[in-house]
Amino acid sequence: MKTSNHPQARINRVNLLGVGISAVNLKSASEIISHWIEANQREYVVVCPVYSIMKAVEEPELRRIYNGAGMVTPDGMPVAMITRWSSGYQIERVYGPDLMLEMHTLSAREGYTNYYLGGAEGIAQRVAETFKQKFPTLKTAGTYTPAFRDLTPEEEQTLIDHINAANPDILWIALGSPKQDYWMARYRPQLNARVIIAVGAAFDFYSGRIRQAPRWMQRSALEWLFRLLTEPKRLWRRYVIYNPLFIFHTLLQILGLKKYELID
Repeated sequence: MKTSNHPQARINRVNLLGVGISAVNLKSASEIISHWIEANQREYVVVCPVYSIMKAVEEPELRRIYNGAGMVTPDGMPVAMITRWSSGYQIERVYGPDLMLEMHTLSAREGYTNYYLGGAEGIAQRVAETFKQKFPTLKTAGTYTPAFRDLTPEEEQTLIDHINAANPDILWIALGSPKQDYWMARYRPQLNARVIIAVGAAFDFYSGRIRQAPRWMQRSALEWLFRLLTEPKRLWRRYVIYNPLFIFHTLLQILGLKKYELID
């Protein structure tokens, strides 16, 4: 697997099935994001598990979106392990909920403002309240739960105006993958938030709507099994179909039987 020094990433990337995974760990990822905020450098961050990579294999436009991001974190343990083994970089898992917690720790200390977009009705507000309770000095810029349908152009503009009026340092998005990734790429040019980060299920975890897998399962690359058992109807396709496909395609790349080009 070839590595690349992607100009937008400001950090080495490892080509995994055509997706440039950033060579980061939790500490370096949070430091980079903090630098962007301080420098008023507008970027978006993708947290990338196995499912996202396989969707990018299927959808070239999604692959372009991922490779155009300021950072693509190795969200899943298989992603982190394979990229670390194939590249020699000290890559560690940068799990969406862990990145969210780390950035809120820094936000409380440095005064960064946070805005929460997405989730089911009331979830974004509960997430904001959870972090405010944990970090009393935290500055919350706002919350918004969009309708569970495509927004009209007027509604989209109202949302953009609402976020821009709040002027957050970090905009957290939980619209489901890959919808949230398409949303980030589409609206990044119109938003004045310094950094946009899509974290998916992290909203459900921090709101208490869904239980997180125990740490030992996360460390053992078994979180997928916990989530499958927790939400079988919603997630069976993601894990039963896409996990074996990921293994198959990764073997093809490792053995040099198929090339997966980075599409910018």
